[in-house]
Amino acid sequence: MLRPRVIACLDVAADRVVKGVQFQELVDLGRPEDLARRYEDEGADELVLLDITASAERRGPSLAVVERTARRLAIPLTVGGGIRDRAGALLVLAAGADKVSINSAALAAPDLVTQVAEEAGSQAVVVAIDVRREAGTHRVYAAGGRTRTTWTLQDWVARVAALGAGEVLLTSIDRDGTGDGYDLDALAAAAAAARLPVIASGGGRTAEHLAAALAVPGVTGALVAGVLHRGEVTLTALKQQLSERGVPVRV
Repeated sequence: MLRPRVIACLDVAADRVVKGVQFQELVDLGRPEDLARRYEDEGADELVLLDITASAERRGPSLAVVERTARRLAIPLTVGGGIRDRAGALLVLAAGADKVSINSAALAAPDLVTQVAEEAGSQAVVVAIDVRREAGTHRVYAAGGRTRTTWTLQDWVARVAALGAGEVLLTSIDRDGTGDGYDLDALAAAAAAARLPVIASGGGRTAEHLAAALAVPGVTGALVAGVLHRGEVTLTALKQQLSERGVPVRV
């Protein structure tokens, strides 16, 4: 049986880990490679490193940061932010990432998903999707939540599945940094739109939040960030709490 994953997430800006609320009011938390190793030691199943300003600044993620972080880890590393073309994706993979996360570039040029999947395999392609609730649906946003698109969540998930994506990383902008729990409706909509593994992101703070997200059919992992960064709980304790609730995580 595939066990659900508890995934530590590092949002990076200017080569430093940051955390804010709804993508705003960012606070510096330290070097990515240091926090990555700490979270692996605490039991993270995977680690996601997202350069949250790269797309808006029209650049790729720092390969030096990717290399330093990858060298410190034995667990899978996903890197995203500013990956705009096949060559850029392959450079990130060559720098040590196991997977690339593509967001705004996939919206601008959907064939990029297919290009990277054909070169590196679908298992290496994560499509990150940022959504806001709007008029009874979930609207997809680009450029770190700054640009509204015409895509609904369900339609975009179905599209990227057809293009060859291996999984979806779904972030609720409304819940990001709030600690109010994941958007379960959005997770269910994404998982129902296509047979792709979905990773929950945005709002997770407690074991109850993670357990609720992982109970949604098709959700195979949950990201945690701010609660770890602020020292409110360790991954070790969080996974133990999940295990006590009957969630079959690795402890």
